[in-house]
Amino acid sequence: MDKKDIDIIGDNHISTSVETPMLPNAFDKSDDEKIKNIQHYFGKIMEELGLDLSDDSLSGTPYRFAKMYVKELFYGLNPNNKPKLSVFENKYGYKKMLIEQNITIDSSCEHHFLPITGHAHIAYVPKDKVIGLSKINRLVDYYAHRPQVQERLSIQILKNLQKVLDTQDVIVMISAKHLCVSSRGIKDKDSFTTSIEYGGCFEKKEHRDEFLRVVNKQ
Repeated sequence: MDKKDIDIIGDNHISTSVETPMLPNAFDKSDDEKIKNIQHYFGKIMEELGLDLSDDSLSGTPYRFAKMYVKELFYGLNPNNKPKLSVFENKYGYKKMLIEQNITIDSSCEHHFLPITGHAHIAYVPKDKVIGLSKINRLVDYYAHRPQVQERLSIQILKNLQKVLDTQDVIVMISAKHLCVSSRGIKDKDSFTTSIEYGGCFEKKEHRDEFLRVVNKQ
């Protein structure tokens, strides 16, 4: 694949799977080993850029960068970090839409490793189970902290909630700004991207419209 083909794929947000592409040996190394290796290679990148790593301000940057990647920005790659999603019996028999709005999205574009920032709005109609509200936020944060494509992020959140809640009646809407659009390429500072994924009762327009009315009133 030549450089032109790579640029086209990145610009068109093509992905091959709902699952994040991972190597079979992705977790053979410890976090400390990964930090050590990334520190070494990022130091080489800085040197190629002509930066003087002996300077007090720069000397610790390769380590800080490596630790940030493994422990913070991309902690969601490791399934051991996945939050436990506590669900409870729907004792009240609540059968109407329940919406969690303005959940912070803090992610990274997998094509340029630049930030994706915005908000998610998620709703579901309970059947036999309900979920602790903070668990929805934690699930979004977990999947967001990977190199991502917004479409895949929406689907991953949707499918996980559908499985945990044992219902297809879930809708996920994400609106986010992509720095790969605003700080490079076209450099459009004002545009943002909205993706919507849903199943079950939300396949019907009246249910989607009800969700969108609530979200758009914020």
